[in-house]
Amino acid sequence: MMKSTFTGHGAVARIAGAAMLIGTLAAQHPNPMFNRLQRKDTFALLPNWRFFAPEPAVHDYHFFYRTLNTAGETSPWKAVDLIAGRRLHQIFWFPSRRTEKAVFDISSEMLQMLDKGFSEVIRTPAYRVITAYMRERVHTESAGGVKGFQFALARATGHDTSTTPEMLFVSPYTLMDPAPTPAPARPRIRGGSLRVR
Repeated sequence: MMKSTFTGHGAVARIAGAAMLIGTLAAQHPNPMFNRLQRKDTFALLPNWRFFAPEPAVHDYHFFYRTLNTAGETSPWKAVDLIAGRRLHQIFWFPSRRTEKAVFDISSEMLQMLDKGFSEVIRTPAYRVITAYMRERVHTESAGGVKGFQFALARATGHDTSTTPEMLFVSPYTLMDPAPTPAPARPRIRGGSLRVR
């Protein structure tokens, strides 16, 4: 009976279905050891129903930035206010909450990579998104003459002001105008042979 499960007509589908079931159940487990399974799931085939986690978030992430002008002067830190104040109608309709969720997800992705070193953090899409957002914000808010900027990520308990925010990450100074990436070499056929210029 067991042997016929893995052989014969439809065996591939039964094995794939069993693997998906086991993988899905394992991905829901709260133990961090099972997070490795989801990190290897490149195509996001395994669903994750831990949206309402057994350990809900009890803090918010906040970004700050400061600028460096062409005279070499550094501005004071400025808060990036992305968390909207709560109103009664938001019980039913709260689309701006998506911005807060995006900040939380981006921050979480960056922090998961911190133990691997800063060289790994700057390769993440989260870091590139935040850098591009900060560059655009500095460009919009500054009067000009800004050479670069730096941003920081802090964790706080939100409306509870009795606890001091915890600084988690400070980026290096980033140029306002990043160096353009060189164009890839184009192959060119000359005299029957392929050359790269």
